[in-house]
Formats: sequence, C-alpha cells, structure tokens
Amino acid sequence: MGDLVNLRQARKQRARDEKERLAAENRKRFGRGKLERTREAAEHRRKEAVLDGARIDRPEKPGA
Repeated sequence: MGDLVNLRQARKQRARDEKERLAAENRKRFGRGKLERTREAAEHRRKEAVLDGARIDRPEKPGA
C-alpha cells in the first residue's frame, strides 16, 4: 500500500518549490556579487569626492 499524501500540503510544497526555483533563476540573472557591489560603491564615492573637490563656492552677495 502506498503512502498517504495530503493533497493540500503537496500542492503548497509544489508551489514553494516553483517559487524557490524562480528566485534562484532571478538571482542568477539579475543579482550582483559582493565584489561588484563594493567596487561600484567605491567608484561612486570616488566620483562624489571629485565632484566635491571641483565645486566652486561663490561669494555671497552683500545684502542678500
């Protein structure tokens, strides 16, 4: 005699498995690794520093 299977639980498990498969596929397709994120953050900080260093502070107008 075969094992008894609760159809509701089997359906939910199948849905969870499909959701996990889709999530793994999306991580593979769209995800970035830690190295890429840190490299991008460092590049962003460097660009901000260059822009801040090139900023020209204009003297305030008297009476303004």
